[in-house]
Amino acid sequence: MDPIEWLLDSDPAIRWQAMRDLGIGSPAAVAAERARVAHEGIGADVLACQGSDGAWHRDGAPDWLPTLFTMIMLRATGAERADPAVDSAVARLASGFRWDEAFGRKPFFEGEVEPCINGGTLALGAYFGRPSESLARRLVGEQLDDGGWNCEAPKSTRSSFHTTICVLEGLLEYERSAGALPEIAAARRRGEEYLLARALFRRRSTGEVANPEFLKFAFPPRYHYDILRALDYLRNAGARPDARILDALKMVEHARQPDGRWLLDNAHDESLALRFGESVGEPSRWNTLRALRVLRWHEEAQKRHDLHGGQTAL
Repeated sequence: MDPIEWLLDSDPAIRWQAMRDLGIGSPAAVAAERARVAHEGIGADVLACQGSDGAWHRDGAPDWLPTLFTMIMLRATGAERADPAVDSAVARLASGFRWDEAFGRKPFFEGEVEPCINGGTLALGAYFGRPSESLARRLVGEQLDDGGWNCEAPKSTRSSFHTTICVLEGLLEYERSAGALPEIAAARRRGEEYLLARALFRRRSTGEVANPEFLKFAFPPRYHYDILRALDYLRNAGARPDARILDALKMVEHARQPDGRWLLDNAHDESLALRFGESVGEPSRWNTLRALRVLRWHEEAQKRHDLHGGQTAL
């Protein structure tokens, strides 16, 4: 099966994003498909397994783990926040969940202390209509001198790829919810530069691969960084492709299988409150969707670059 047809023959969460991001179907058709996400497939499954206390649960795990990462999965589906089923779930979470005593028993969308966790929490609050200005400003205040973030700071003064991508995703979603804020935008640009200066996966000091795991494509990613996640963030942010991403793009292209699909290299699904549904080593619709839209984003930028006589950065 053609890889795009394969994406369209799947869960509404994947189908509507393939339609939107790969230029298939009218805006009305995309909207109609998106409206199904909260009622069919993985989006509906996430909503159905929420506890009466507003949290999500998994045996043996503290409640915050499955709650945070199952909600991140819901955001990845693109479920409409205005859908009554989604709005009701978010309201239960906001009123029922509290972080541990060590974090002041704060409501979910106010976050806790680690920036990698707070980046995900900020993204969720902003996406689902409950942006936290205090959490956004806390993250901006925790940015390190090199432009990124690290959960081990201040003990560590060097940023972490993992923490940085989590915070960047949160700040981007917050900007979209709260509007353009110069302080937030500047922090995000510095964070993006931290990644770009390292070609998305290299040590700045030596040019060597910083971590071989960065070249393996995971979904869901939990807090783990990889180049496909970074490229998809840049695409989502509307960034103009930079020449420093070209090596990472080549690696994405190289990972395409002969049938045009991408495999699931890793699945950090141990904290989900439900079964993920894809297997490591097998073709992955989530990775194929993300890889195809990243490559399309770059190809379209290249066309604009050529059209304007090479006057845009690539």
